[in-house]
Amino acid sequence: MFSPRTLSPLRLAPLALALAAGGCSGDVGGLRSLGIGGTAPKGPDAPAFVTGTRRENADFLPVGVSAPPRPVRAKSSEGQKALEAELEGARSRNLARGRAAESAGKSVNPAAAPAAQ
Repeated sequence: MFSPRTLSPLRLAPLALALAAGGCSGDVGGLRSLGIGGTAPKGPDAPAFVTGTRRENADFLPVGVSAPPRPVRAKSSEGQKALEAELEGARSRNLARGRAAESAGKSVNPAAAPAAQ
């Protein structure tokens, strides 16, 4: 057991110097190297949704190699016209909602400005 007399500043000075000098090397007193030997605790397991979406034996492309081209499926003219009509309908609905919100904002009395102090 330590007593207050054994922990005098003169006895703690060499320990403080050793810790300060060891901190310069990046491996503070060898603490970082302790985890390399397998003594560090293992982190938490991945959640089920993560492990469920991982692929086993996934093939990865090497750096600098492009993925194979995908087949291009163009829309038919009927599909293009249907898409254009859908987008125009969405645009007109958004414009109508914007006008309604603007007119609703104009009908409300704005709050009085705070008094200058």
